[in-house]
Amino acid sequence: MNVPVFDLHCDTALALLSEETCQPVGKLAKRQGHIDLERAKKLPGYCQLFAMFTTPNMGPHSAQTYFNAMLSNLQKELEENSQRIAQARTMEEVQKIADSGKVAAILSLEGPAGIGFDPGRLEELASLGFRMTTLTWNEENPLAGSHKTGGGLTAQGKEYIRRAEHYGMALDVSHLSDKAFWEMLDIAQGPVSASHSNSRKVCPVSRNLTDEMFKAICETGGVAGINLYTDFLGEGTVDVETVCRHILHFLDLGGEKHIALGGDLDGCERLPEGITGIDCWPKVAQALLGHGVEESTIKDLFWNNAIRMFDLCSM
Repeated sequence: MNVPVFDLHCDTALALLSEETCQPVGKLAKRQGHIDLERAKKLPGYCQLFAMFTTPNMGPHSAQTYFNAMLSNLQKELEENSQRIAQARTMEEVQKIADSGKVAAILSLEGPAGIGFDPGRLEELASLGFRMTTLTWNEENPLAGSHKTGGGLTAQGKEYIRRAEHYGMALDVSHLSDKAFWEMLDIAQGPVSASHSNSRKVCPVSRNLTDEMFKAICETGGVAGINLYTDFLGEGTVDVETVCRHILHFLDLGGEKHIALGGDLDGCERLPEGITGIDCWPKVAQALLGHGVEESTIKDLFWNNAIRMFDLCSM
């Protein structure tokens, strides 16, 4: 089953750079990693959130240097490939770009180290078209604790959330600690989503969502993006059926309007057997059909649910 793909998270922007020099090392048109425009042609529609990933002490350069290099290089790639990909800021633009046969690209932020964890920078990011942000990666920072460190939201983190929502940016709880997750739910006014997190019931790791967390996300109008990194899917042989187990579990919880895709492509070392890149998402769709999932539900998971969530953030 070949369906349009709306993927909430990838690390391609960083993968296109040398972490040592911050200089380009690949081209988005065709490359060795998980995502490129050549493979994107196989999909009948494709929207990708490109995360600018930064964390303190990530390499020989400052987090701000990496952030600026990623953003500048991705913008250059969009210009060089303007016949095949275009930036979208609204869901109306996403649909228009997809209908024209191009890839729709949306900017997002994973780990705000690159902007100094400064809530005051969010207006600037929103003006550049950033539509989604996490508060942490795997470290505790001036905004919040992570799933690895524990700890809740700081006063600065709460201000960050308020400003992100004010500028129409979707809140992303992936990588947050459990305590910070629930504190965010207490103050968020709109959808809260997990761009690339699976079911903790199916795979019991701290990066995944408990059933209670997923249900709470659903109540806000948010979504959970299914992550393809094997460590967050299961032990032993991990394949397309393993991916389906997470989706089917979320469906059993009533989440048919709140499951999306967030492959973590170009950001994970190991993928399920049979999955090599962005063009393999249709294999998951076909497997879901085999489990009796309706085509209309699959189209929601692969496209409509993400659109609906972002539309709510714009209201």
